[in-house]
Amino acid sequence: MARHLITSAIPYINGIKHLGNLVGSQLPADLYARYLRGRGHEVMFLCATDEHGTPAELAAAKAGKPVAEYCEEMHGVQAEIAEGFRLSFDHFGRSSSPQNHRLTQHFAKQLYEQGLIREVSETQMYSPTDGRYLPDRYIEGTCPNCGFDSARGDQCDNCTKQLDPVDLIDPRSVISGATDLEMRETKHLYLRQSTMKDELEKWIDSKADWPILTTSIAKKWLNDGDGLQDRGITRDLDWGIPVKRGDEDWPGMEGKVFYVWFDAPIEYIACAQEWVDAGKGEDWERWWRTDKGADDVTYTQFMGKDNVPFHTLSFPATILGSGEPWKLVDYIKSFNYLNYDGGQFSTSRGRGVFMDQALEILPADYWRWWLLSHAPESGDAEFTWENFQTSVNKDLADVLGNFASRVTKFCRSKFGEEVPQGGAQTPLETRLIADLTTKIREYETHMEAMEIRKAAAALRAAWVLGNEYLQEAAPWATFKEDPEQAAMQIRLALNLIRLYAVISAPFIPDACATLRTAMRTEDAGWPDDVAAALEVLAPGHAFSVPENIFRKITDEEREDWQSRFAGTR
Repeated sequence: MARHLITSAIPYINGIKHLGNLVGSQLPADLYARYLRGRGHEVMFLCATDEHGTPAELAAAKAGKPVAEYCEEMHGVQAEIAEGFRLSFDHFGRSSSPQNHRLTQHFAKQLYEQGLIREVSETQMYSPTDGRYLPDRYIEGTCPNCGFDSARGDQCDNCTKQLDPVDLIDPRSVISGATDLEMRETKHLYLRQSTMKDELEKWIDSKADWPILTTSIAKKWLNDGDGLQDRGITRDLDWGIPVKRGDEDWPGMEGKVFYVWFDAPIEYIACAQEWVDAGKGEDWERWWRTDKGADDVTYTQFMGKDNVPFHTLSFPATILGSGEPWKLVDYIKSFNYLNYDGGQFSTSRGRGVFMDQALEILPADYWRWWLLSHAPESGDAEFTWENFQTSVNKDLADVLGNFASRVTKFCRSKFGEEVPQGGAQTPLETRLIADLTTKIREYETHMEAMEIRKAAAALRAAWVLGNEYLQEAAPWATFKEDPEQAAMQIRLALNLIRLYAVISAPFIPDACATLRTAMRTEDAGWPDDVAAALEVLAPGHAFSVPENIFRKITDEEREDWQSRFAGTR
């Protein structure tokens, strides 16, 4: 049994996320965590809300609430939605936790003592209209690299180029829209990550198995222009983790807080401490410290491509630079963007489906299946209602749902609600078992490699094999001539339902739980031996006919939803 630590990029606290955010980090991480647990491995799956920085302050101000109150409320909202999508976190923490405060200040002290933090006097944007300094995310303007007119002061979301507020063309205050900005002097701390360039590059080069998307972004940031730059780790904000060296004050840094991108990744570690303090487990260090047992842990991170630079450079610089035996990530699974019906998701324009809205329309499994089977791995993907309807109706309703319905209803009508006995397998069943074995091994290979779309395709192909067998065996016809042989065919098919419930659970956990309940079995043993797995439900085992597992989406519903979520252009 191997040990796996899994984290997904922690979502900002400012509002409910759209489906693109979900498929870019949390959902594929949950898929992988569920799969590994199903194979018997020990898994620690962590996530949290990212509660510091400009987005939190701006969102709280817009909501008319104190920022601490707003963050507490939105953490509850995001936790409830995550549960609605069946995200199986071992703990869903908060970057504003006392644990993260202490740990962030600890890392700052370690980096300072290692000579990796320098104090810089710099000029920063100040807004007389707002009466305050404007940290990077309080400033928007036109990107000098690609011309995107809503680039932030730290990074352009369109081309992912790292920016400083002074780089922006026609900068403006996010708070008031004021353009009468001026430069004033202030002091900040910088992480001297430029001194670690060679060490980081060697570490990245050692990860030959990483996705091309991950390594290409990391190396671009390492080598573009003047190469890896030192990074500011403090901000002039009211809300955040106070700048300290451990538990000591930091002279000259009074009233400042750590930059959100410094403290947010540290929350991955603090989240495990929260897990212990919440009474959910013991010994967080065996997951995070290589001197306490974490050297045998495989650590995998999931994130959208916009988060890659910080997770391949800044956070590793923090970990390595501390000089302490912390666990470094082994594999980073990064994703491209999911676009919406010919454009982009937009909160301001009400364009696209957001996570809470999705759950109001259909159960989680419908969304989980489509998003994962269309995950934006090799390039950007696009959600369209036509594709969503087709995928749900054909894959879930026609293939898997219909199989379970036909088999259980036929058995009830001819043999009653228990697994029938009699009959002997023929070459047809032998071929099915061989084909299923091949397809399930293919599915496992793709899941181990985190090739999510390929894994979904292999899983669907396994479902199709059952339907093809049912059509060829035709137990309804066999029953007329040889009831015992029909009993064998249906017994095999009932066991197929149980097998499908086991291997499909990472993708569609609710439907699979319903199928296991209908088959009256809690046995979720992985089918290492497919032939043996198809004999788990023995003759005489009782079952019930499940309600319609998946319903079809009508044309009228599709048209209504397409109109409802089109937003304003």
